[in-house]
Amino acid sequence: MNDEDFKIFLGDFVDMLTELEACIAKMRGQIVKLVGVEEKPKREWSWNPDKIKWEKVQGSKGEFERSVDVDNPEFKTMLKDLAEHNGKLTRNGVFYWVYRNGSTVGRKRRRGSTK
Repeated sequence: MNDEDFKIFLGDFVDMLTELEACIAKMRGQIVKLVGVEEKPKREWSWNPDKIKWEKVQGSKGEFERSVDVDNPEFKTMLKDLAEHNGKLTRNGVFYWVYRNGSTVGRKRRRGSTK
């Protein structure tokens, strides 16, 4: 197979994937109609991580951020949310966790996440 044949193959493959994606979306809509199952609405977060003070830290697995901004209402709301998720959650490609002391939170971008 030469370069031109490979480019044609890749173009056809991308076209097939695009059509498959459209078919899946159409089938999902039909399933919702038939079974009455609706997709979960996108999660609304009640806390803004940009309003929390974070410090960069170097750990054994690389750089991450940590916060002990306990007097901040955003931090308190985040802690409650983390408690509801057993101390760990991922939001917009960022993984958050609570330390054992219960008042320190760490965060690190998930691998492959661009936002």
